[in-house]
Amino acid sequence: MTASPQQHALPLPPPRRGDRWMFGGVYGTVLASGLLAALERPGKAYTPFYDAAWVLVTAATAALAHGYAHHMTTHQPGSPGHRWAGLGRTVWHEWPMVVATLPSVVLLLLAGLTGWPEYEVTGVALLLNTALLFGWGTFAAVRAGYRLRGALPIGMADAAIGVVVIVANALIK
Repeated sequence: MTASPQQHALPLPPPRRGDRWMFGGVYGTVLASGLLAALERPGKAYTPFYDAAWVLVTAATAALAHGYAHHMTTHQPGSPGHRWAGLGRTVWHEWPMVVATLPSVVLLLLAGLTGWPEYEVTGVALLLNTALLFGWGTFAAVRAGYRLRGALPIGMADAAIGVVVIVANALIK
């Protein structure tokens, strides 16, 4: 008697827990910062609602691409159903990347509703994202077992990524 493909299929990858979902948070925050800096167009018409949509669409696309790439590089043989279920789960695990862009999206939406100037919104959002990167790094280090004293420099290193985006934005513009 032969076994069905489902009996030979390897188990689905485990869901992301603990520190691993923080990767998406850091990635999404850096992505939002880069997009905000790139979308700022001094001297051109300011379109905060369009910019908010662009940040969300780009984050969702990046999450899909990252999930798909992760699935393809860790793919194991199995039934077609297992393959699709694994892909779905891997892509679903990228949700923190999209959620991490929401503070920037909310600021852009507020800017559109209140007439907040582009330069100010971009500056506030980049500073907020830098603070969030500090928080992500510190929190991830504490969860990984570092004491707060050792976690703070790790948070500062993550915040340095935000500072690089701010400096690059200032130099390029």
